[in-house]
Amino acid sequence: MTASLPAHTALLVADLLEFIAQGGCTDDEFDAMAARLFAHQVAHNGAYRRFCQRRGITPRRVSRWQDIPAVPIGAFKEATLSCEPTEACERVFMTSGTTRAELVGRHWHPTMAVWDASMLRNFARRFMAGEDSRIPMAVLFPPESELANSSLARYLSQAVRHFGSAGSAWFVTTAGMDTPGLLARLRQAERSGEAFAVLGASYSFVHLLDTLAASGERLRLPAGSRILDTGGMKGRSREVPPAQFYEALADRLGVPRERCINMYGMTELSTQFYDAGNAVLPSVKSGPHWIRSRVVDPLSGAQLPAGTRGILVHCDLASFNSATTILTEDVGVAVEGGFHLLGRAEGAQAKGCSLAAEEFLQASTP
Repeated sequence: MTASLPAHTALLVADLLEFIAQGGCTDDEFDAMAARLFAHQVAHNGAYRRFCQRRGITPRRVSRWQDIPAVPIGAFKEATLSCEPTEACERVFMTSGTTRAELVGRHWHPTMAVWDASMLRNFARRFMAGEDSRIPMAVLFPPESELANSSLARYLSQAVRHFGSAGSAWFVTTAGMDTPGLLARLRQAERSGEAFAVLGASYSFVHLLDTLAASGERLRLPAGSRILDTGGMKGRSREVPPAQFYEALADRLGVPRERCINMYGMTELSTQFYDAGNAVLPSVKSGPHWIRSRVVDPLSGAQLPAGTRGILVHCDLASFNSATTILTEDVGVAVEGGFHLLGRAEGAQAKGCSLAAEEFLQASTP
């Protein structure tokens, strides 16, 4: 799987896969791997190296993951952030480009081994709750065969491939949602008495809920059923506040809110965050041992104390080929056990993110 990689990258990937497979890590172990990856990225990623040089940050000055300069997420649209030549990469994931259709972010993967290991191990623990048995799944997002450059399509395809049982199927394609087919499958699941899972983008759930509300139908999926929504309503469906959204899922599908799991991820990361259900909002998002998060002021980059609103920064060790540490455009608050995700940056915080992206582009351009 890593045979085509340069020897130094193949060794790094092998060690990273071993790191992900272990049960956890200490802070020192995380910092050591983060520093090693930073040195690799500075050595082989030209745009990132120039940015770090401009800031006066070298591998010798990095001893903790918090020392690593964060790349503004907007930089993935403007710069090529890849340690390996892009033509040698196995896959590139692209953002949807909803803000400027002609400008999309690109995340290059020379091998899918690390991304897949990150997704599968995390999904098994957080959504499957460590259960060994497979479960039938209905997927409300187009398949990977239609959207090869979508990280979410890959994510859901891997979920079905490794955890879905016979009877799993897709009910959304690039042509739209097969609502009659989906309703028929959900009714069949209700009659079967076998636990069932529905996974997909939040906007697809909104369309399903609107259809059920219009007809007055209420389904009761069997005990043990669960729902995974991956966010994303803007521009795809009407906006539904979280409390109303999860209450409607429980009401129309019969799945308790504590079994309605939200996944928070992004194209520019290789690891996903989950909550433990949405019985209480805002829910606490957290990740596995190979990702860490902090909340910062977007202009200064200074870390903010717990309970203070700021912009989320994630350090994802699975993102070995691009940049481990990114400054998002998401507002959050650090809390015990993880963070609260509060939405997209607006006003001064959004301006701070834009200025950070401009600084990166100026610093990284030869």
